[in-house]
Amino acid sequence: MKADITFGIHAVSTLLNREPARVRRLLVLQGRHDKRLQTLLDLAERNGIAVKAVPKAKLDELAQGVHQGVVAETTALKAGSEKDLEALLEALPEQALLLVLDGVTDPHNLGACLRTADAAGAQAVIAPKDKSAPLNATAVKVACGAAEAVPYIQVTNLARTLQLLQQYGIWITGTAGEASEDIFAADLSGPRALVMGAEGKGMRRLTREHCDQLVRIPMAGEVSSLNVSVATGVCLFEIVRQRALTPG
Repeated sequence: MKADITFGIHAVSTLLNREPARVRRLLVLQGRHDKRLQTLLDLAERNGIAVKAVPKAKLDELAQGVHQGVVAETTALKAGSEKDLEALLEALPEQALLLVLDGVTDPHNLGACLRTADAAGAQAVIAPKDKSAPLNATAVKVACGAAEAVPYIQVTNLARTLQLLQQYGIWITGTAGEASEDIFAADLSGPRALVMGAEGKGMRRLTREHCDQLVRIPMAGEVSSLNVSVATGVCLFEIVRQRALTPG
């Protein structure tokens, strides 16, 4: 089975609490002794997970990022498939909220979008298998635990998937800089999937054609667009805000 890593205090803590069976071994910084690390060591001990103290250079080599003195060797966290999506759709709540990423290839952006989706109460993040960010250690670290909490589902044909969502009564809202409708004036009520396109290129033509509604974020300054993870946060929480104002 393919090995992977999760690094960083919060990401490893979430993994040990939610999916300890995925953790093969915990690697911690030699000489580090503090309360945050001890909490992880206690979790590892309770779950029968081996712990090994290693030099900082070893953690740096494995993590290629800010590991905060802890790396978990794990079985790989896999993206879901169409089969997983169908099961999820059958169990969606009345006020479903899904995030669709069309062409987002940076794992940092994927991780940030997963984190925001979790905070907004989204049930899943959906992306095409081709030209999309992998659910790798960087994405998991940036997600700060959300990668284990929010399903990341990769599909073969995104346009066909959008049609499937519509069959389940989910409205598709796409974001586009040239859209005429302001997101803060748009009606975003009801079960909804928010589609975010790649930075610079935006959504692909076929994806755009399968949207029920196109909206834009008004930009008052010199820049023409926001980072995709920032724009995702703006749009998801506008949906959350509107729902909070709607009784029931």
